Amino acid sequence: MAQISENKVVTITYDLSVTDENQEKVLVESAEADAPMVFLFGMSGLPDEFENQLSGKQPGDAFSFSLTPEQAYGDYDQQAVVDIPKNVFEIDGKIDEEMLQVGNFLPMADNQGHHMQGKIVDIGEENVKMDFNHPLAGMMMHFDGKVADVREASQEELEHGHVHGEGGHHH
Repeated sequence: MAQISENKVVTITYDLSVTDENQEKVLVESAEADAPMVFLFGMSGLPDEFENQLSGKQPGDAFSFSLTPEQAYGDYDQQAVVDIPKNVFEIDGKIDEEMLQVGNFLPMADNQGHHMQGKIVDIGEENVKMDFNHPLAGMMMHFDGKVADVREASQEELEHGHVHGEGGHHH
């Protein structure tokens, strides 16, 4: 049976819980058998420690582990919450009110052209307050799941750096 290692396509099901401010576990995401998580081990962009915890496991193996903020998406950074002038969001001189809603995530780019997701946290008269922290920054993450499948990645998948076909990327 194939073991999870570098350049393998891994299929897992899991429940992800985070520890809230009351130190209670809250379920935030599930990947069930009908919509599992499929990724290319070693090229997933997932936290290194997430992959380390799965390394060596085989189909049918269960897993249960926790990641600290340092092992995952870092501490919550107050400096990643910024005010952006409202006129930045104008398209042809108008603001799309549907788009500009508290809670929406918008794709943005910084002055160097780096792309990132920002969450709208407040809309004022002049500015829009956006949070560029990863949604799971500062949180203790708890994973409970099972390895559904492990297979060799195709040459094309390795060249592209992502999974193709079922559960993966389609060109």
